Amino acid sequence: MSALVLLLGGDAALLALSLAAIAAARSRNGGVFIYAAACAIGSVLLVGGAYHLLGRHAPEELALPIGLPWIGAHFRLDALSAFFVIVVDLGATAASLYGIGYGRHERDPARVLPFYPAFLAGMNLVLLANDAYSFLVSWEFMSLASWALVMAHHRDSDNRRAGYVYIVMASFGAIALLLAFGLLASPAGTYVFPAEAYNFGAMRANAATPGLAGLVLALTLVGAGSKAGLAPLHVWLPLAHPAAPSHVSALMSGAMTKVAVYAFVRIAFDLLGPPAWWWSLVVLALGGITAVMGVLYALMQHDLKRLLAYHTVENIGIIFIGLGLALAFKAFDMPSAAALALTAGLLHVFNHSVFKSLLFFGAGAALTSTGERDMEHLGGLIRLMPLTAFTFLVGSVAISALPPFNGFVSEWLTFQAILLSPQLPSWGLKLLVPAVGALLALSAALAAACFVKAFGITFLGRARTEAAKRATEADRFSLAAMFAFATLCLIAGVLPGLFIDALAPVVRSLVGARMPVQMGIDWLSIVPIAESRSSYNGLLVFLFIVASASLGAAAIHRLASDAVRRAPAWDCGFPEPSPATQYTATSFAEPIRRVFGGFAFGARAEVDMPAPGDMRPARIKVVMNDLVWETIYLPVVAAVTYLSTRLNRLQFLTIRQYLSVVLAALVALLLVLAAWP
Repeated sequence: MSALVLLLGGDAALLALSLAAIAAARSRNGGVFIYAAACAIGSVLLVGGAYHLLGRHAPEELALPIGLPWIGAHFRLDALSAFFVIVVDLGATAASLYGIGYGRHERDPARVLPFYPAFLAGMNLVLLANDAYSFLVSWEFMSLASWALVMAHHRDSDNRRAGYVYIVMASFGAIALLLAFGLLASPAGTYVFPAEAYNFGAMRANAATPGLAGLVLALTLVGAGSKAGLAPLHVWLPLAHPAAPSHVSALMSGAMTKVAVYAFVRIAFDLLGPPAWWWSLVVLALGGITAVMGVLYALMQHDLKRLLAYHTVENIGIIFIGLGLALAFKAFDMPSAAALALTAGLLHVFNHSVFKSLLFFGAGAALTSTGERDMEHLGGLIRLMPLTAFTFLVGSVAISALPPFNGFVSEWLTFQAILLSPQLPSWGLKLLVPAVGALLALSAALAAACFVKAFGITFLGRARTEAAKRATEADRFSLAAMFAFATLCLIAGVLPGLFIDALAPVVRSLVGARMPVQMGIDWLSIVPIAESRSSYNGLLVFLFIVASASLGAAAIHRLASDAVRRAPAWDCGFPEPSPATQYTATSFAEPIRRVFGGFAFGARAEVDMPAPGDMRPARIKVVMNDLVWETIYLPVVAAVTYLSTRLNRLQFLTIRQYLSVVLAALVALLLVLAAWP
């Protein structure tokens, strides 16, 4: 059996499981069965993708007589789609394992279980589609299933708003992709073309003109970028991720956004042909802005899941920085540098999927145990949930790009690609790439500060509420999923050469080159271009950290006095042992808000000063606004509301007036067709 047939069979099994979940949701242990079956099917799909990619197999194609007449459905498995199948189904397997325990706490399983396998099937079918029709149908199926999961707790007004914004943005992105594929299917600009033109193979053969290719790239950035969370199209993401159940949040952040990245890579690097150098200017600028904007907004959050959602925006920006560099180097025929940049971007796709899923699992465990997402209502959980705290700490270190974990490796490779930018002949890129590098460095530093806040306020200190005092450790299935991904974060950071070499077929198929073979290098170091220029050894860094910690602990144990000494703790002027005297999430972020608040959030202070003689306390309230929402989306909403109000009178025309409108529309259409070249 070929790998493609195996994957399509697995997707069919997921769709059948979705139907079975309708009945299973009524039984007490139905959720356990559904999640266990989804975990098993996800494992099979993961093995199928790994078999094709690691075995360096040739692309496989298959056409099925379903879908539109005379078109059918075409599927293809190549190195690129196999890599993303691994990313998606690794996350699906872990999320399903996590869901076996987490799902028992679900308030309304009938609104989650039927859509969960369908969501997994939709993501996989997008990766295998080989024609525009199959791609868009699978894309919409994925969007609708994920929207239903976001709306699982629809009685909450915030969740209803999140679902509304999400479905509007998803529909907007799908329209942009529909237009992009329409232009790719008709590169000559005609409006009549054969059905075969919708096949991706025909799109590769018919190279688009430079102007048309630029328009397709813009539409792809809108369509795929809106699903990935690329600024300023990210507004749905911090609303939808917290609204969904935590294992679904992990999938939306770790897997679904990567399907959107796949769509961009498939079109920009594969279907559009040789890139123009100026494409990279747009992608790099959007990537740099997205990275910094995401982490700045994350720093201001109190809601733990919303904080993680904004960090998805940040990491999508980092991925697009790598992809933008790869486009630039490919356009100027620098294959080795392009291979380095593309490897960095794709490796960060994998790394982000792992550590962000891990962090959402940890946030879900805290939410299940305490019923709280607000960090100001948590604290001290490390004493009651030590295993969850440990895995969350691993994820925090990984997302902060600190060695020896995996987040450092992909960001380090991205910086190595940035250091090659002086070789680019374009002065626009010579100026832009260092600026984007500075934004990347700033986002990495702010991410570390953000997760010091997230871990410290949530797990350290004293419990701030009674709910935090009653917390209990997560179930064994949730812990198994979290420890598996924590271990993978360490393995990918200590032995990154394994993963870089595995990406070689993908990178070679897209840019015509690959990074040097890593596993033959002494001491398992990794080198971007040549060992004489730069190298990194995650294994030695890990051994150094372990040895230093062990020797330090042994020295303290050996040399420290065992005499008990009691003295009052330094209390910073607050002797009252109350949790209210602890640092809060707001106070932690205050210095950064003072620096960036004016232009990033439009922050302002509102002071309530009582009149003389009034014994009420004075109060100050800091108000922060989402400038993207207020400057872009609110005016659009106002314009749509205005136009719909004015056009509402069309519902009350007479028959004669309706016929006049139809006649005028037909005449206008005929004039347009007559003038069409």
